[in-house]
Amino acid sequence: MQSVVAAVDGSQSSRRALEWAADEAERRGSALKLVYASLWERYECDEEEKEENDDFARGRDAARRMLAGEAARARRRCPGLEVTTEVIPGETVPALLHAGREAGLLVLGSRGHGGFQNLLLGSVSLGVAARADFPVVVVHATEPAPARGKVVLGSGTHQPGPAADFAREQAARRKAELEVVHAWEPQVDMSGFSVTLDTGSAQEQARSLVAVVTAALEQPGPDVKVHGQVPAGSAAAALVRASADADLLVVGSRKRHGHLGPVTHAVLHHAACPVALIPTSA
Repeated sequence: MQSVVAAVDGSQSSRRALEWAADEAERRGSALKLVYASLWERYECDEEEKEENDDFARGRDAARRMLAGEAARARRRCPGLEVTTEVIPGETVPALLHAGREAGLLVLGSRGHGGFQNLLLGSVSLGVAARADFPVVVVHATEPAPARGKVVLGSGTHQPGPAADFAREQAARRKAELEVVHAWEPQVDMSGFSVTLDTGSAQEQARSLVAVVTAALEQPGPDVKVHGQVPAGSAAAALVRASADADLLVVGSRKRHGHLGPVTHAVLHHAACPVALIPTSA
């Protein structure tokens, strides 16, 4: 079982990510690895030269103390959990991408130290989310809500895919229900002299899609209650609403030239619960 990796920097947001990651590692029965990226460690000089540099020594000591404190926090939260730490040399985004790729799951906060307070999502979170080819969970700095017993899957195609598999596994581990959400908007017909809104066809297509995905998720194995929702409106707005009483929102992450799609971008900013981005080739 691969370890769960959490990016930490001592900020409130990263501590929420640490708590989520510790709980997830405990659910999986795997180890938790805490990582911190440091440009100081990237400098090409030997250890003796680094130790003689006062600025480097202070930075290294601060990083080690922070990691030790966060590791102790994780062990207090989940006694018996195997926790390791690592200071990774290099720029933050590339370093976290490397760490997450080796582990298979990376958990990070929405904003770390140095971000503007009015930003809902920091540049590091956006940079990692836009480039990751492995599952990433983004946790906001707000106080965690009590468990609601629901995982939400944003479904866009008839093929369940990796996001659906991840969502089902999460629901099974949490003993939670799984809600499949696919929003629909009226189809517009402008072929005639006036604009016609066809609501029935669009709604039926959404119901058909959700029925296929729901049936695929109701497979033998751990008992998971699966149901679908086909709300009217935009996909982003529907998923943000669904996140209000969910423990986790799972969406497939489709990148276009290194950028997140508009729906993924919106839910990362505005979802009321942690968001899991699962890469998809579609």
